[in-house]
Amino acid sequence: MHHYDLCVIGGGPSGYAAAMRAIDLGKRVLLVERDRIGGTGIFNGALTSKTMWEIAQRVSSTNELMRDRGREPLRLSWEEVQRTVNEAAFERKYLHACHMQLLATTGNGQFRHERGQASFTGPNAIRIERPGTTLDITAAHIIIATGSRPRSLPTIATDERHILSSDGIFSLEQQPRSIVIIGAGVIGCEFATIFANLGGTRVHLIDRAERILPFEDADVSELIARNLERKGVVIHRSATLDRIQVVDQEVEYSLSYADGRIETVRVEKALLAVGRVANLSGLGLEQAGLPIDPKSGLIAVNDTSTAVPHVHVVGDATGTNMLVNLGEMEGRHAVERIWAGRTDRLSYDNISTIMFLDPEVAGVGLNEQECRKRGIAHRVARIDYSCLARAIAMRRTKGFFKLIVTNDAEMRILGMRAVGEHASSAIEAVALMIRLGIPVRELAELVHPHPSITEGVQECARMLLGRSIFKPAAFADRMRCTEWSPEVPSVEAA
Repeated sequence: MHHYDLCVIGGGPSGYAAAMRAIDLGKRVLLVERDRIGGTGIFNGALTSKTMWEIAQRVSSTNELMRDRGREPLRLSWEEVQRTVNEAAFERKYLHACHMQLLATTGNGQFRHERGQASFTGPNAIRIERPGTTLDITAAHIIIATGSRPRSLPTIATDERHILSSDGIFSLEQQPRSIVIIGAGVIGCEFATIFANLGGTRVHLIDRAERILPFEDADVSELIARNLERKGVVIHRSATLDRIQVVDQEVEYSLSYADGRIETVRVEKALLAVGRVANLSGLGLEQAGLPIDPKSGLIAVNDTSTAVPHVHVVGDATGTNMLVNLGEMEGRHAVERIWAGRTDRLSYDNISTIMFLDPEVAGVGLNEQECRKRGIAHRVARIDYSCLARAIAMRRTKGFFKLIVTNDAEMRILGMRAVGEHASSAIEAVALMIRLGIPVRELAELVHPHPSITEGVQECARMLLGRSIFKPAAFADRMRCTEWSPEVPSVEAA
C-alpha cells in the first residue's frame, strides 16, 4: 500500500493549489480528482462563463458603434460562441495536464495524480475507485477540496433540457430566443448580462427582493439594473415564483406580487441560479470521524482545520466563500499550517472580488451597508467615471468609484467599490493598503499614469482630504463626500 505525506481529494483550484504548495515544501503528494482537473475553475464556471462574458462584451461594444453609424448589428452564431469557450477551456486544461505530467515524470515520485472517487476507509486511509479499478492508500494528512455543485430547489426540477442549472447552461445546443433566470445574485445577473449583450435573447430575471444584488449597496445594484433594462432585460422585482413547468416544449412560469398582481409568462428556456452547495456525499466521512452538522450539512471547520487534526477542508467544500482566489488561498494556507509553522488565521478583510456584469463591478473590503450593519462610523468619497479622462477617451463613462474610510483623523481604508471599465484593475492598490493598514493620505500622494482609470481612486482620496482637482460643490451630481455614524445617519461631509 502506498503512503503519502498528503492526499488531496479534489483537483479544482483549491486542491490544486494545496498540492503545489506541498510540493514546494518537499512533501510526497497524491492528488485525486473524480472528474476533470481544474474543476469548476475551468469547466462550467469561472473560466467558461467569463470567456462567454468577454465575447458578449465585444459583441455589445461593436453593436454600439454599429448603431451609431446606422449599420446592421453583429450577430455571432451560438456555434461560434461555444467554439471560443471550448478553446479557452482546452488551453487551460492543457496547461494543467502538461504541468502534472512533467511533475510526475521528473519529480522523483514526489507527485502523483489519480482519477476516481475517493472515500475514507479509516482516519488516514483512502480508497480510490473507478470502473474496474480500486486503489487503497494511506496519508499522514488529508485535505478535502471536493468543490461544489449548483443548488437545487425541491419545487423546481432541472431537466437540463428546458430548465437548466448553472452547469447545464453550457450544454445549450442553440442560443435561446428567450430565457427566464431564477435568482438575481451574481450568477443570475452575470448570465442575464451575457445573453442581453449577445442579443437575440429576450431575458427575464426573477428577483424575490426589491433590488438585484441585494448584498451590494443600492447605487451599485441600481446602476446594473438600469443597464440591464436598457438592453431589454425584464426584471421581475419583489416577485414570488408560484409555478414553473414545461408546457409544449417551452417553459411557463407564474409570478405573484405583494400588490396582488399575478403574471404568467412563457419562454423557451429557464436557468436556475440560486447558488451552489458543497460536494461532500460519498466521502465516507464517518470513517474518518468527521461529523456532519445536521442543520448546515457541512463539516465543522475552524480556519481550515477540522475536529480531526490531520484533516483539513478548503475551497467550496467549506460551503462558504465560494471564489477561486479564496479557494487557492485556503489550499495554500492549510498546507502551511501543517508543515510551515503557520499559526495565524485566514483573513478575508482585503479580499478582492469582481462581478462580470455591465459594467463590471469590483470590490474589496466593506461596502456602505456592511459598515452600517456593524455600526462603523465612516466617510465615503464617490466620483463618476464621467469625470475621468481615460473613461471619456474610451467612451465608457457609465460607472463610479467609491472609497470608504473610517470617520476619524486617521481615515483608514475600510473598503472600495469600482463600477465600470477596468474596475478590477483599479482595486489592487487599495487591497494592499487595507492589508498593511496604510492611511488614505498615502493613496493621495501616489503618482498615477495619465490617462488611467486608477486616477479616479486617487481623486477619491483627495476628495476626502479636501484636495481634489474638481470640487464636489461644483459637480454635486458627479462627485460627493458623505459621512455616517450610528448617532447621526447620512450627512454631506464638509
